[in-house]
Amino acid sequence: MQNFKELKVWSKSHEFTLTAYKTTQTFPSQELFGLTSQLRRSAFSIAANIAEGCGKNSNNKLAHYLNIALGSSNESEYYIILAKDLKYLNDESFEILDKLINEIKGMLIKLILKVRGNA
Repeated sequence: MQNFKELKVWSKSHEFTLTAYKTTQTFPSQELFGLTSQLRRSAFSIAANIAEGCGKNSNNKLAHYLNIALGSSNESEYYIILAKDLKYLNDESFEILDKLINEIKGMLIKLILKVRGNA
């Protein structure tokens, strides 16, 4: 068990979630239960699964939850691509979110390898 708040990847994930929430406030109202909801859910799922995994009592369980967080990262990446293509995100907002999510994905992959003893 470890304190999830001490992990840089959790902090970066929390930052991504806050940015995604702020950014989706400008999405069309008809997307409230569609893309807005899906992007927000996948975003907070990253940080939530990191936190949950840190509360488990084995590295295997932690790695499992980190893998779920990685899946949510990929899901979030798709949603921001879709939002950009639908013109819900301007180039600047897309670049900010895209950079954050790709940093998170890299950090998660490295942490998963470390936890499994492959790093």
